[in-house]
Amino acid sequence: MELASTPSTQLTLSLALLVVAAVRRCDTVSESIIGSRETCDVEGEDFTVDKIPNTRCFNCICKNGFVECLKQQCPSIEGCYTLLEPRNDECCHRCKGCVKNGVHHASETEWTDANDPCRIMTCKAGVITESRLRCYTPCSNPIPAPPGQCCPTCTGCYVNGQKVTAERTVTTTEDPCVTCRCNMGRLTCAKQACPVLHCPASRIIREPGECCPHCKGSGRFLSPPKGACMLGTTVYNSGTQFYLDECTRCSCTNSVITCTKETCPVLECTSEHQTTLPGRCCPQCPLIEESRASCTYGGRTYGDGESWKLDPCKACACMQGKVRCAMPMCPPLNLPCPPNSRLEHPEGQCCPRCVESDGVCTVFGDPHYRTFDGKFFSFKGPCKYQLVSDCLGHTFSIRVTNDARSTRSSAWTKTIALKVGDLKVNLGQRMRVKVNGKKVEVPYRIPSRLDINRTVDSILVSTQIGIKILWDGISFLEISAPTSYRGRLCGLCGNFNSLPKDDLTTRRGRLVQDPQLFGQSWTVGGKKMCAARSRTIGVDRERRCRSKKNHRLCNRLRSQVFDPCHKKVNPTMYYKACLQDMCECPTENCYCESFTAYVHECQRLGIQLAHWRKSTRCRAVWDVAAPQGFRRRVR
Repeated sequence: MELASTPSTQLTLSLALLVVAAVRRCDTVSESIIGSRETCDVEGEDFTVDKIPNTRCFNCICKNGFVECLKQQCPSIEGCYTLLEPRNDECCHRCKGCVKNGVHHASETEWTDANDPCRIMTCKAGVITESRLRCYTPCSNPIPAPPGQCCPTCTGCYVNGQKVTAERTVTTTEDPCVTCRCNMGRLTCAKQACPVLHCPASRIIREPGECCPHCKGSGRFLSPPKGACMLGTTVYNSGTQFYLDECTRCSCTNSVITCTKETCPVLECTSEHQTTLPGRCCPQCPLIEESRASCTYGGRTYGDGESWKLDPCKACACMQGKVRCAMPMCPPLNLPCPPNSRLEHPEGQCCPRCVESDGVCTVFGDPHYRTFDGKFFSFKGPCKYQLVSDCLGHTFSIRVTNDARSTRSSAWTKTIALKVGDLKVNLGQRMRVKVNGKKVEVPYRIPSRLDINRTVDSILVSTQIGIKILWDGISFLEISAPTSYRGRLCGLCGNFNSLPKDDLTTRRGRLVQDPQLFGQSWTVGGKKMCAARSRTIGVDRERRCRSKKNHRLCNRLRSQVFDPCHKKVNPTMYYKACLQDMCECPTENCYCESFTAYVHECQRLGIQLAHWRKSTRCRAVWDVAAPQGFRRRVR
């Protein structure tokens, strides 16, 4: 009576679509987007894809010059065989929940009896399992359970030498069903019975070292007769009571299965030494041996109560001559990690985790901006502007001064001013750096506050609050902000709220479409901070923009030099920016600005282009020994 099951797909279905396959279900492998990649011009904007039949499941945006469709993130249905169809405009299938005393409980949730905190209930795929907690107190003088709680507590949050934190629970290696938690310096340990599973026996998996078995895959059973119940592949009539095993008694009442399961005592011997007598529910340990005052492990002797760490995931202690070990319970990871995050396994820590990537705002050329949320626009203002600030906590601000550089309608980043508290850092042309008004040499450091170092082609400023500035000494600028600033920022770099559509919000809170109106609203310092534009220009601008030489130089971005990155980042918008920069280029090397921005975007995606400067004749400022008073832009 089982229907075919299918595993969940990945959350990201990147790449859209000239030919699209029919979408049958949002959470199954049958859903796919097939065809060639579609390019786009308006970076960060929503993109409507008419050829996707079930658009409620997708959000498509323009990212790196390609249409990228992200599938709506659905709750995991792994292990569920009672899937419910999506309601109304919902995309996601849900696992059937439970109703107890008129209250609905979602699958995979648990709750306690209001009158008995030791009585715990769980819901799993429509089946309710009732059991009682077994308390475990790994200390000699436990504190009685506080009102509303079941188990006594221990002072200090260590179990067999393993530290328990508020964010991380710990279990023992002898009994992986024991869970220890820490709250306000008090340790609570308890064991509960595993919930009854609702899937075919062939799909029940038990992993070594894990407390409870689980169901593999997902699917849907045929509905049993009205009023009857189904558990696994067996149908039970309403009013039926039955035993699943020596520990579990179940009943079927009006299509609802409720099971009562005995929780076995906590054992302090390893699983290989445990035995279960015929007809009994719980295993037991051999007769207790006489206590000793020391333990031997790995060729070393440890005194009673002494603890030691085996590795980042396991610690042990000597308890009356017995070695007791514990390890953290790592939270489940939904892999692959969501967009804009990466998988990290910090050195010395047990559990891997998905960590959200820092936000990055990029400025280059005749200023082109790519905001923290991916909005791409150009703004030719020759004044001083608020690039990015913490508009809620006021912890920092970054301002840029743009210079017309003897052009009629262009502007280029000239200087950057960072303010963090009473610390001020100024970055100028050709890698000039000032801290609190005094010129400094790189590298420069103020312990625990500021680090200024040089990279291969740039200066990197790092602050204690996580804000970083990368500056190439000409016009390429990159601001990095940690995710703690999400939704708190404002300025030309946008608000960092993951929504590119509202990045062009003016200082007064008005959303506009014109980058010039948006940029002008973030002017600071008044007209005195604006550079004078030239009224005459030697070569007609239109003719320079049509120059074959400009197209030839910018076309290098489409050459084999950058080919490793072309599948990840569409070079089209950088090519257009290059042509725009070359219209009124003061030095004829302005094409390098777009190349630099393109290379940095590729590097963030893990693509290295080691020899691009030599191939394109774009020299870094560090490579140029500029004479005193040198005023031209150099590459």
